[in-house]
Amino acid sequence: MVDDENEADIASLKIDRDKKQSNKPRSKKWMVLVWVAVIAIVVVAYFLFKESITPARKVKVATATLITGSEAEASLVATGYVVAQRKAEVASKGTGRLVYLGFEEGDTVTVGEIIAILDNDDIKANLELAQAELVKAEADSLNAGRSYRRAKELFESGSIRETELESAETAYKLALAAVAGAAANVKAAEVALENTYIKAPFDGTILTKNADVGEIVAPFASSASSKGSVVTLADMNSLEVEADVAESNIHKVTVGQRCEIILDAYPDTRYPGYVKKIVPTADRARATVLTKVAFLQKDDCVLPEMSARVNFFVDDSATLKVKQRPVVAVPKEAITTRNGQKVVFKVENEYVTAVPVKTGRELGSMTEIISGIQQGERVVLSPPGKMVSGQKVEISY
Repeated sequence: MVDDENEADIASLKIDRDKKQSNKPRSKKWMVLVWVAVIAIVVVAYFLFKESITPARKVKVATATLITGSEAEASLVATGYVVAQRKAEVASKGTGRLVYLGFEEGDTVTVGEIIAILDNDDIKANLELAQAELVKAEADSLNAGRSYRRAKELFESGSIRETELESAETAYKLALAAVAGAAANVKAAEVALENTYIKAPFDGTILTKNADVGEIVAPFASSASSKGSVVTLADMNSLEVEADVAESNIHKVTVGQRCEIILDAYPDTRYPGYVKKIVPTADRARATVLTKVAFLQKDDCVLPEMSARVNFFVDDSATLKVKQRPVVAVPKEAITTRNGQKVVFKVENEYVTAVPVKTGRELGSMTEIISGIQQGERVVLSPPGKMVSGQKVEISY
């Protein structure tokens, strides 16, 4: 009986291979479908939210402006600075301590006027010593001259020998040489004293004061504690604008050409001028030619080192006949090249679009836009080389 029960238990432990297991998955296809669905959702979400998750590139922008008036009439516009053609760093030929400074910045001086004085008590003493030695040398030469004349008379009468006459003559000439040497010492002392007086080399205006009373002044500022010059002096009547004209535009400039000068400090004031000189050399690094423009009229507002803009005009008669229409212009740094074509990147709703443009004249720091951009539209300054249409940007101020 027991054996029958054990056999029944063992039989129950056998695996029925014909019976399908209820807990085994029917297929793995549903797992593949799940992953495909997840990937599809991610891709769709990326394209849907791409605009919101893409980081914006920070850029600086400018607005296309409408240029009218003389800027529009000009055949060329260049920028430069007001420079005094007659300017000097007034210094001393001697070395010493500054004891007097009679002028401040903005004061005017005339040629030969004493601007400053160095300590010269020792030089004055040397001058007095040299003058005293000159008096002594003159007295010695007077005595030697008298002895020489007496020796000549005695020699002619036969009272002395020729050697004695020659000795008297030699003593007299040595005395004359001593007088000349003493006079030269006096002159040297006078020059040394004169070098302690710093005088204006020409009529002008004091621009800067480079030293103060009590400081050491040296001709070449050999020491870190010494000053090389006392003041900077400029002739305000020699002010001109030195403008850099691009090599590609220098053919538009001629000597005597009519110009208009506009100072950045006073943009509403126009100063008439003309091309005085075109320097016959180019700047290799900047590819520009220096052009000097003289003022026909100017006032006290024109100061050295002011930045200025120069409008170069064509012939007067031609200007009277044809008036230039207002033109749209953008900064030069907004224009770039893509696939051999000039473009600007226009900003619209935080995104940029590459717009092909046709450019015209260079108007100082601006470039005329003939077509492609309208007045008031914003453009990217110095666009990166990898910038493309549709890129999101953030305006940096």
